[in-house]
Amino acid sequence: MAKYANGHLPARDRFAHWRELLSGTHAPMTLSSERADDFLARQHVVALGEVTVWPAVFPPVTFRRTRELIRRSDPESYHLTLMLRGSGIADWRHRTLRTSPGTFHTSDSSRPVEIRSWAERGRIMMIGVEVPKAVLPLPRRLADRAVGLPVPDDQGVGALLSHTLRRLVRDLPEYRLADGPRLGEVVAGLTATVLGQVTDGESALPPHVHRETTALRVRAFVEQHLGDPDLSPALIAAAHHISTSYLHRVFRAEDVTVGTLIRQRRLRRARAELADPRWDGVPIQTIAARWCFTGAQFSRSFRTAYDMTPGEYRGLRGGDGPGV
Repeated sequence: MAKYANGHLPARDRFAHWRELLSGTHAPMTLSSERADDFLARQHVVALGEVTVWPAVFPPVTFRRTRELIRRSDPESYHLTLMLRGSGIADWRHRTLRTSPGTFHTSDSSRPVEIRSWAERGRIMMIGVEVPKAVLPLPRRLADRAVGLPVPDDQGVGALLSHTLRRLVRDLPEYRLADGPRLGEVVAGLTATVLGQVTDGESALPPHVHRETTALRVRAFVEQHLGDPDLSPALIAAAHHISTSYLHRVFRAEDVTVGTLIRQRRLRRARAELADPRWDGVPIQTIAARWCFTGAQFSRSFRTAYDMTPGEYRGLRGGDGPGV
């Protein structure tokens, strides 16, 4: 990961620095801004194999990618913007899209576009994604049709991609360098699935992308429903409109059964509460019940997973809450 900020530069040089940086991250473009005289901005560039993710914060700006710039240099990539703060209008001549928090917008480095942005609170906050066309697991004709179409980031695979990008940026220090290529494949697969859904071309995705996307969606669903005592493979399969047998096939490639995944995630939630001083006055059996365990079952599962009882774990930090 590389971090860039221009606050150390003289005010007169900051905008030019940002323009050069963005041209290297995405593609050469012309920029203009009413704040060009003192343009404070920062950006992280996260290389995930061939995919790049770049969270950034900057004042309102207008981006222009012209035919002349495309002829001069074209990295041949698709771009997604997840807008976290601010708004904008992207104009491809044949299509115009208003962007704001709640909607992804897509671009193609091979097409002219003008993007005008503004922000009531002074700065744009976004996460950009660059996926080379050569590695996107979706036929180019379908990906091209998706450029300029709105993609909600709060439902379906769009919500999953949004969650993945936000968590990736938040948890960057926890990842190893060796994790980069695999994470890049995940982001590219989710991007392809999102674009495929927008154009009704999801059936053109390779089978492994379908499986990986299904696994990610199921994991997200499990996290959201861990407190539901009825959570089961059958319920999960029905919620995702797939058969239970296909669900189990998906998770054979994940090296964990669906039932084991549910139990592991519930145990982690319970363990986190045992380690939290705010839960010291809550009996262990109450915490166990919150995560759908009986007292004896919880003790056995906890000892198997962590080589100690729940009470012993809580006692490690001197907690004096009641035991089982």
